[in-house]
Amino acid sequence: MKKLTAALLAGSAALAFATAAQAEPDGEAIYNQACMACHMTGAAGAPIKGDEAAWAERLEQGMDTLYAHSIDGIGAMPPKGGHANLSDEEVKAAVDFMLEPVL
Repeated sequence: MKKLTAALLAGSAALAFATAAQAEPDGEAIYNQACMACHMTGAAGAPIKGDEAAWAERLEQGMDTLYAHSIDGIGAMPPKGGHANLSDEEVKAAVDFMLEPVL
């Protein structure tokens, strides 16, 4: 019985670890799939990934505001960039990826 309990606990721990590892969204993959069309070209005034000047005024508003605008939409950008299927965490991961070169 002790061996069965130990095996179940080990399996549960492994499953919890695997689930946690899967839970972290891949910002680059999300950017490539959902954001790149506008944020690579600057379409409709979208700040281009890596363009420090374009991101500066947005960063001055703080990350919470930047995330909120990305999730809720602002100006020509629809909520979640038009990808309603994305979770808030996935949108934040894509924003973080776009900001990596300027932070």
